[in-house]
Amino acid sequence: MSVARQLAASDRPRPRPRPGFLASLGLNLRVIGALMMREGTIKYGHENLGFFWVMGEPLFLTVGVMGMWAIGGQAHGHNIGDVPFALSGYTMITLWRHLTGKAVRAIRNNMGLLFHRNVRVLDILLARGLLEIVAILTAFFIAYTPLALLGFVDPLQDPLLLIGGYLLNGWFSLAVGIIIAGLSELSEPVEQFVPPILYITLPFTGAFNMAAWLPQRWRDVVLWSPLVNCQEMFRSGMFSPDTITYWYPWYVVLWCVVLTAIALPLALYAQKQVSME
Repeated sequence: MSVARQLAASDRPRPRPRPGFLASLGLNLRVIGALMMREGTIKYGHENLGFFWVMGEPLFLTVGVMGMWAIGGQAHGHNIGDVPFALSGYTMITLWRHLTGKAVRAIRNNMGLLFHRNVRVLDILLARGLLEIVAILTAFFIAYTPLALLGFVDPLQDPLLLIGGYLLNGWFSLAVGIIIAGLSELSEPVEQFVPPILYITLPFTGAFNMAAWLPQRWRDVVLWSPLVNCQEMFRSGMFSPDTITYWYPWYVVLWCVVLTAIALPLALYAQKQVSME
């Protein structure tokens, strides 16, 4: 090889080495964290209560419904107080509705963020979902702590089981939300069908009753719902040990894995379709 060719070859830009797994994971976590802060700031602003309203919104919803139940004397006829029953039920149903109902058109509404090289559509959807999961769980503990100190609710029987049921609900709801986000970009009628479908799912969330209170044939039906299993896990970790609950965590995990496998490629496909418009 001549000297000129050697000099020309030496002047060529060398390809950058690809970052390792840990470096890529750290970058993605920083991106998701930044997107969570951005989402909270956009929704709740810098002034007044600011970022606290991320926790305050679900907190006021839960406490408001809980208060109406207690004032109205709406007893369910079982040996569980109205206050802990309402707090547990509306915490989980709020998580389900926020992660699914707010997913419509989420890809199209955030396409501007894809201008940044390290931001992907899945980062955006994950950040939105994780913000809701953290906010609603924090709101639960903010409401639960003074109620426990005042004697309105008993101490948690199994905090890890409670958090496990909550996180499984969050995983399931987030996967469904990503699917809704993808389908709403591919078909306009999906946006109109989501609200009524969420109302139809209310009896299958387990928020308003427990599986042990139902006849055997109806119990077998509602336990096919992953949301009911998550709700039963949550209440099993919250209520006394003599409370009868029915839940199958591996059944919920199977649902979550299958839905996640559908949601991820669907979201990427929807992103490509939106980009071509």
